[in-house]
Amino acid sequence: MKTSPRSLPSPLRLGGNGPAVLLVLASCSSLQLGAALASKLFATTGSTGATLLRLGLAAVMMLVVVRPRARSWTARQWRAVAVLGVSMAGMNGFFYAAIERIPLGTAVTIEFLGPLALAAFLTHQRRDLAWVALAGLGVVLLWAGSEGLDGGGLDPLGVLFTLVAAAFWAGYIVASARVGTAVPGHSGLAVAVAIGALVLLPAGAHGAASAFADPGVLLLAAGTGLLASVIPYSLEFAALRTLPKSAFGVLLSLEPVVAAIAGWALLSQHMGPLELVAIAVVVAASVGSTLSARPGPAARTDLADGPRAPEPALPG
Repeated sequence: MKTSPRSLPSPLRLGGNGPAVLLVLASCSSLQLGAALASKLFATTGSTGATLLRLGLAAVMMLVVVRPRARSWTARQWRAVAVLGVSMAGMNGFFYAAIERIPLGTAVTIEFLGPLALAAFLTHQRRDLAWVALAGLGVVLLWAGSEGLDGGGLDPLGVLFTLVAAAFWAGYIVASARVGTAVPGHSGLAVAVAIGALVLLPAGAHGAASAFADPGVLLLAAGTGLLASVIPYSLEFAALRTLPKSAFGVLLSLEPVVAAIAGWALLSQHMGPLELVAIAVVVAASVGSTLSARPGPAARTDLADGPRAPEPALPG
C-alpha cells in the first residue's frame, strides 16, 4: 500500500542495493505465500470470510503498532482514508474470490492489467498503450494455454473477478496517493485497513466466525494476515529507504513469477509452456512500463505505487 504517486528516476541502478533488493523479493514471496495460505481457508471460511480475517487481523496488528490519532482528522482526510479502505476491500475481496476459481499465478498476472491501464490513462502516451496491449496479449496467451493444458480452460467467473480486482487495484493506487498527501505517517493506512475489514463484514462475517471454532484455522488466518499484509509492508518500507523507485517497480513486476512458483510449490497448480510464456509477456510489459515512465506535470502513478498500501506497497 502506498502514499504518493511516484515518478521513476532514471537510470535504473541496482548496484550497491543488494540488501534492499532481497527485502523486496522477500516481500513478494511473503505476499504470495500469504495468498497461498489464504486459499487453504476457503473450504472453511469462503473467500470473503478469508479476506475479512486477513484484513481484520492485519488491522488489529497495525492499529496497535501505529496508534493513529484519527480524532483530529478533517472531513477531507476521513474521505480519503474511507475511499482507500473501500478500494482495499474490493481489491482483496475480488482477488481472493478469483484465486478460489483460477490458479494463483494466473490471477496475479491478469491483475497487473489494472496498474498498467492506469499508467496509460494518466500519461496519455502511446508507449503506455503499447505496454497495455502487450499485457493483454499475455492474458490471451494465458487463456489459450489453460485450454491446451487440461482442456477445461479458465473459469470465466474467476477471470471476471480478477479483472474487477485489477480495477480496484488501479483505484487503490490513486486513493493511496491521496491518503499519503492528506494524512502524515502511517495512520491513514492503519485506519484504511480497518475500514476495508468493516466493508467486508456483512458478506464475510459468517465465514470468518467459523474460524474461531477451530484454533488451527484461526492460527492459519493470523499467519495469512501477517504474511500477506504486515510483513510485506514492513520489508518494502525498509527497502524504499535506499532502493531507487525504478528498481523497486521492476522488482515488483516479478510478482506474477513469484505467484506462479508459489502456486506450483504450495498448491500443486501446474502451468504449461504457453502459460509460462504468457506470464513472461506480462512481466515484460510491466517492466517496460516502469522503465519508460517519465515525470509529468502531475506525477504519474506507476507500479512502484502498486500492488498494495500507502508508503510503500502492500496487492491482492
